[in-house]
Amino acid sequence: MLHDEVETLARELQCAHQAGQMVTSPPSGRPGFDLDTAYEVEATLKQFREAGGHRAVGRKVGYANKAMWRVLKLKTLVWAHMYDDTVHYSDGNSTTLSLEHPRSLKLEPEIVFGLEQPLTGQGLDAAAALAATDWLAIGFEIIDCPFPEWKFQPSDFVASFGLHAALVIGEKIQVRRELIPTLIEELPRFKVRMSKNGEFVEEGSGKNSLKSPALCLAELGAAIERRFPSEPLAAAEIVSSGTLTAGHLTARGDVWTVEVEGLSLPSLRLQLT
Repeated sequence: MLHDEVETLARELQCAHQAGQMVTSPPSGRPGFDLDTAYEVEATLKQFREAGGHRAVGRKVGYANKAMWRVLKLKTLVWAHMYDDTVHYSDGNSTTLSLEHPRSLKLEPEIVFGLEQPLTGQGLDAAAALAATDWLAIGFEIIDCPFPEWKFQPSDFVASFGLHAALVIGEKIQVRRELIPTLIEELPRFKVRMSKNGEFVEEGSGKNSLKSPALCLAELGAAIERRFPSEPLAAAEIVSSGTLTAGHLTARGDVWTVEVEGLSLPSLRLQLT
């Protein structure tokens, strides 16, 4: 796609996002649109958001599952930016959240990292990723799909804000150096239990995020550096590291709870209003 076409598509997706309108024709169905173009659109959307007075504060991960890479012919995970008006911190371990113009919402429990140092380098392990981390927390990411029946390609995901509507971050724990060996052992094995309106929904595990959320963080840093060498993951960025369960449909009025077992994190409760 030409630059003018990228900008036109970015404005179309931005307008649909702001108005809560569906996009009946995913960009992947259009001539010349591929994953490279999708990242051009994503970068343009970031420029639009910054021009509107908002600040990018981190990245969210998509497709943190290598089995999906084979099916979708991906070489790595994908990502999009999160912003100062979409990232929220819980008040204790319970919070409420109101979203404007939702289209089709799903909720996902994820481990969230706050970086202390830039994260660069290829082939990093979990220890290296955690050494660059200031804190971690359990969080809820709310995703909003503009495409009918939740049918889209990875390129559509990237170009549509990564489907990102909001991230709610629970109580943080500091990643002190003496804790890193323990976290390396715990992050692949810990469990989460999701409940909706008091009813059990699903159990998930750290291994569902690229075998460990810390490994997912390392892979994200490497993938961003390969594609955008001048814009690596930076100190103070927040990373939402991929869902630990399936995404579950949700709507206003729902109350969600995620309980954590095997990791020193308290439960998190979220009510959508």
